[in-house]
Amino acid sequence: MRRPPAVEGRTVLVPPARVGRWFENFTTRHGESDLRVDRGCLVATAADGAVAEAALPFGASYGGAPDPAAFAAAVAETAAAQTWGLLLVRKGGFAVARVVGDTVAESKVGQRHVQGRTKAGGQSQQRFARRRDNQARQAYEAAAGHAVRILDAGPRLDALVCGGDRQAVEAVLEEPRLAALVARRTGPWLPVPDPRRAVLDQAVLDAVSAAVVVHEPAAAEPG
Repeated sequence: MRRPPAVEGRTVLVPPARVGRWFENFTTRHGESDLRVDRGCLVATAADGAVAEAALPFGASYGGAPDPAAFAAAVAETAAAQTWGLLLVRKGGFAVARVVGDTVAESKVGQRHVQGRTKAGGQSQQRFARRRDNQARQAYEAAAGHAVRILDAGPRLDALVCGGDRQAVEAVLEEPRLAALVARRTGPWLPVPDPRRAVLDQAVLDAVSAAVVVHEPAAAEPG
């Protein structure tokens, strides 16, 4: 019987301490799995056609044994070797951190008030839109200033991980003094809520985790 094809995947971020258990659970859900290393990822293909592709953090390539324990060790080693930056921006809030391994060396979390949208029309709507744009620009300028102070000081960063609102992050990275960091941006993109200290701490853990793309098997066609 032919296995059903896998459908478009979803990404799960798995800390190194949980990688082994995650692959055990994958096998429990989908059946005995064949493990291999392909294009720098640990790939598991299960009996029912499900596929899991696990990548190291910071875009590193895995070349070890096709074994979850060896891969988990590589995730931890990759994270520990990095000095990297974190930039999270949404309208009204930002978080910036310089991180060594999974330890925050320096950080700044800030909030700025940006008004929501209005249902008013005509000139009132135009004035409101201009005021809202000015507030957003001031918030991004503040975030960029702290990003320069924290990320562009000290030893050169190995990588930059970003998250939040993409347009807001791009606005902050337009700061010329951050230009050198743009080339070192890496994934995964972190879809965080309004940045607070707890959000920053979780984002650090997510960034040093394995990024596992899971392709579930498509439903079999009725016979």
